Amino acid sequence: MAAEGQAIRASSESYGAVDQMSHAFAGGSFGAIVPDPMINGEEPSAPPAYPIDDISGYEGTALSDGGGKDLPPPSDLVTGRGGGHPPAQTDWNIPAISEDAAKEAFMQYAAGKCCYSSAPAKEMVFRDLHPFNTYRYRLETFTESRSPEWKTTPYKGEFVDSFLLGPAPLPWDIQVEVPTMFTDNITGVKVPHTSSLKGCHHCQSSGKIRCTKCHGRRKVDCWICHGSGKRLNNDRCTHCSGSGRSRCNSCSGSGHKTCNICAGKGQLLYYIELQVKWQNNIFEYVADQRSGFPADFFKEVTGQKMFVDEQSMVYPVVNFPDPSISQASQNAVVQHHTQFASTSRVLRQRQTIELIPLTKVEYEWQGKLYSYYVYGDENKVYTENYPKKCCCSVM
Repeated sequence: MAAEGQAIRASSESYGAVDQMSHAFAGGSFGAIVPDPMINGEEPSAPPAYPIDDISGYEGTALSDGGGKDLPPPSDLVTGRGGGHPPAQTDWNIPAISEDAAKEAFMQYAAGKCCYSSAPAKEMVFRDLHPFNTYRYRLETFTESRSPEWKTTPYKGEFVDSFLLGPAPLPWDIQVEVPTMFTDNITGVKVPHTSSLKGCHHCQSSGKIRCTKCHGRRKVDCWICHGSGKRLNNDRCTHCSGSGRSRCNSCSGSGHKTCNICAGKGQLLYYIELQVKWQNNIFEYVADQRSGFPADFFKEVTGQKMFVDEQSMVYPVVNFPDPSISQASQNAVVQHHTQFASTSRVLRQRQTIELIPLTKVEYEWQGKLYSYYVYGDENKVYTENYPKKCCCSVM
């Protein structure tokens, strides 16, 4: 019981010391007020160079508004492979689009172009339809990265969560709720026990800065007589009573203004903020079927998902009917591991294979052969040689 009493008294004394220290912070003991720079002629100084304070686990953290350096996660947080290999894929072929659907898509395409006549789409004669099985492979790697940086805010008398309350938790020991998977997000978390008070570097802890318009002189050249003290008729200027000087409106004649860095408080609360960033990193590959269709247009459409594999970390796809998809999967998994494992925590991976409908339509109109492509579940149309365009001019 005596030992417990001593422990309780020691704990009470410790928290009493923390409370006294907090009052000392609030009272300015850790950031003395110095004379107004307007009076002593000193110019505002630059922000302090880092490191501001040497806090274990956060050495070299910079004071800036941008993102700090990403901190690698500890080895025990590195995600391992998921449970088992992905399931085997089913060979799935999509038949060519029907002539009716191809014609309807072509008519809507022509109607959407102000300079295209609808005659070719209405009068064309089908010659052939060539379907192509076009696969799109996508690997999504959802990562979390953490980077610390020093932040400042005007001190308004709040409690200072300083090192006296204990050591700061390590960056990856701080619990942060993960948002929706595969969705980019970012948040800032104030690191416990890293706060401290310092005098404002901008105003030398005075809370005021010299007025930049009157340079602390409280008066400026009269805007009526431009500093001459006389009017155009050589009479004395009534606005400045002939002095050539009038009160500075910018500072109301005080010669100084409230410091915008510390909001006139004279002190800044410094603390480390942990920038936590979630990012969905995407690798995408479209198999080249040598159809003559520009692959970039596939980005505009969706396909039919024939394979989805989502795990903590996926295995590469193997034995896919199109060997280029298997190779793309192998390359993607290796690339993402190399790119993100050293600086981020991989939370989840998802790989999908879509079969995108693509049909080349060959048709005849007025005795000549033409072609166009119908692609995607949306039945979009692409063609380079629409046979009849009218000339439009803009007045």
